[in-house]
Amino acid sequence: MQRSRLLIGLYLTAVFLYWVAQYLYMPTLPLYVALHTDNLAMVGVVLSMYGLWQAIIRIPLGIFADWLGWRKPLIIIGTTLAGLGAWVMGTADGVPQLLIGRTLTGLAAGTWVLFVVAFSSLFPPQETIRVTALITLISSVGRMLATASTGFLNACGGYALAFFAATSAAFLSGLMMLPISEQRRQSKQPSFQGLFTILLHHRVLLPSLLSMIMQYGVWSSAYGFLPILARALGASDVVQSLFISLNTALAVAGNMITAALVKRIGKYRLLYLSFILMACGIGIAAIASHLFMIFLALCALGLASGIGYPLLMGMSIEQVHDSERATAMGIHQAIYALGMFGGPWISGMLADVIGIQATLGVNAFLCLFLGVFGTYKFLIISN
Repeated sequence: MQRSRLLIGLYLTAVFLYWVAQYLYMPTLPLYVALHTDNLAMVGVVLSMYGLWQAIIRIPLGIFADWLGWRKPLIIIGTTLAGLGAWVMGTADGVPQLLIGRTLTGLAAGTWVLFVVAFSSLFPPQETIRVTALITLISSVGRMLATASTGFLNACGGYALAFFAATSAAFLSGLMMLPISEQRRQSKQPSFQGLFTILLHHRVLLPSLLSMIMQYGVWSSAYGFLPILARALGASDVVQSLFISLNTALAVAGNMITAALVKRIGKYRLLYLSFILMACGIGIAAIASHLFMIFLALCALGLASGIGYPLLMGMSIEQVHDSERATAMGIHQAIYALGMFGGPWISGMLADVIGIQATLGVNAFLCLFLGVFGTYKFLIISN
């Protein structure tokens, strides 16, 4: 029992530090990139690397881990990449280094699936939902504390300090994993026919596409160009940091709302609500003329993603056989990572031509139309 508690403590500490390493510089990252280029399209390209490489690596990484029979070595490699990527960005003197650093952190983010699966394996199968909720809570706490610290770190040591602190957090995360012993599982040969069968199942594909739209909205705004807009309206680094921390806190509140009300209200109504809230948040930012409107926009965006994210994740696997759920989850996360890539990339190109706020207006309409229409189609097909 004591050893089990120690293993749980080590895993949760590693998870906490892993997300601190990924988010410690996040609130002001767009501003930091903008210092190296005045081309908004290039800012979008750098930011988009995080989502692109997650989308590329997640499914192959899951298949490779099942074939290898080990998860721990891959997790440690992921924490190492997170630290290396942060260090490369913190020492960057141009866009190429920023691209490399953000690519490395995107590859590192792909190991989150392995963290979840490895931690869940410590518990009996009937505890999976409770265990997943626990590790998600710890990750959210890590993100909140990290984003709340960014502004103060910037004030103490400039932008570079947050990146170097992230490197230290990533190193400590890997260190926490070293004492954990892992028994090698039986190697599982990949089945690409089975992979495509799951991918094309409408109850996996449709919620994954809706989640991609949601991530597009979040990463084109809260983690994309809203910090640049907020700076233009007078926000300091400390204010930017607190804004993103509040956004994360409201996402946690949205998680709780979903858990409490999904049976009473129904998943489709909550999904409609999440896309409407998201469109309202991005729309408010599109017409913002002072910081209070940015505050309202980030509140709406946090609540929207907090409600919609767990709903769509659960819907993507609820009709999948237990033996195929890990594959279905890998597919889901790989597809929604395309939204994390497309949000800043497409928005950066648009913003360079029509401006940030006009781009946000376009994105608000797209998220509302595609989100509501997609939810309606999913409802019709599922019934």
